[in-house]
Amino acid sequence: MHNKDEDDITHFGFQNVYKCEKTSLVSNIFRLVASKYDLMNDLMSFGIHRVWKRCMVYHSGVYVGCKVLDLAGGTGDLSIQFSRLVGDTGIVVLVDINDSMLHIGRKKIRNLGIINNVIYIQADAEFLPFPENTFDCVAVSFGLRNFTNKEQALFSIHRVLKSRGKLLILDFGVPTFKLLNIIYDLYSFHILPKMGECIAKDTNSYRYLVESIRMHPDQETLKDMIIQIGFKNVKYFNMTGGIAVLHCAYKY
Repeated sequence: MHNKDEDDITHFGFQNVYKCEKTSLVSNIFRLVASKYDLMNDLMSFGIHRVWKRCMVYHSGVYVGCKVLDLAGGTGDLSIQFSRLVGDTGIVVLVDINDSMLHIGRKKIRNLGIINNVIYIQADAEFLPFPENTFDCVAVSFGLRNFTNKEQALFSIHRVLKSRGKLLILDFGVPTFKLLNIIYDLYSFHILPKMGECIAKDTNSYRYLVESIRMHPDQETLKDMIIQIGFKNVKYFNMTGGIAVLHCAYKY
């Protein structure tokens, strides 16, 4: 690996891998965890992830008739909420690169009777298959840290947003209190992989998920990345002491 240009290398958790390999490695992780994904999210966060997501939707400003992109939308938690806001005249597009997650999301949403205003597309966030200026809002919930090239994904999002369209990124951050950070590390590295082993029968995938959180940019670094792409009025909100962070920005 040392013979390759460093620009060809990225991280997969704490490992260094070729950029051309990361997408398939991440996709395989989520294919393995897909069937237990919702259950594990509830257990790992004690259900608090649902509060974080409701807060995200609250800050979206989405209303009847809007076009919303739920990017890396997985099993569709956000799409369900957005579908109720956009109504019959709006549309929610749930995009995920992983077919297993997309299949589960589609089944869950349709079982709730939501049929007419949500569509499903398997696509790479770095190369979104939509025209410029398509969406009023793009929401990424706990997905950005898994993208191989975050800057390219942000550029792709900027392209498909309408003028005055809103970007929302919900992901993990760095806890704002030292004691909370210590407790969070102990919980993440010692308890979560054991939960993955006992419930999902998969230790390695949940160890990667923890490592990917630690490799994700902190609050200020991600804010600067978003600004560099060309977004304006970039703000973020720490939730649960900075364990989760909501970044909001606009395209002008």
